Amino acid sequence: MSETEKGTAESENLRIGRQIRDLRKAKKITLTTMAEKIDRSVGYVSQVERGVSALPIPVLQKICEVLGVQISWFFHADSEAPMDELNYIVRKGARRSLNFSGTGIREELLSPRLSDQIQMILTTFAPQAGSTESRERKGEEAGFVQSGMLELGVGDKRFLLQAGDSFSLTGDEPHWVRNPSDDQECVVVWTIVGGGY
Repeated sequence: MSETEKGTAESENLRIGRQIRDLRKAKKITLTTMAEKIDRSVGYVSQVERGVSALPIPVLQKICEVLGVQISWFFHADSEAPMDELNYIVRKGARRSLNFSGTGIREELLSPRLSDQIQMILTTFAPQAGSTESRERKGEEAGFVQSGMLELGVGDKRFLLQAGDSFSLTGDEPHWVRNPSDDQECVVVWTIVGGGY
């Protein structure tokens, strides 16, 4: 990661941390309550809110559940779309994105509206990024491996997907994903039903 990319990721951490803090305070949720609900320490939550600690996507999802928002609430638009395209088109340079330092994962929202029940997300996994820690999500999701390799765990099963492969998951199946490659990024296009993931 270049110094510019590192600086961008750190500013994203700070922006998202401030949004979490402001929303938590607006909902009158204490640091202690938040820490208990996401099964982390008060110190960790404080560091996330100050933008100094890495925030993996599964932890952000738990925070979203506590705050009562979809994960797409935190996506930031790189540039504004023309008004006549706003509800229909997402141009490559105007995607809302999440980029966390320390996780090796970048998320880009491909859907034009944050409130839709169906969301499309482009995820780029750096080499070895991801986790083998299972997580559950309400709603269905499917993915298409655009490039690289993706390791997918569903229950006690483990699959290796290549570019061009796709998969589908129901909301009641604990699962995990990671990029097993040592030197190649993995890009996955997700379709998520039920908002947020």
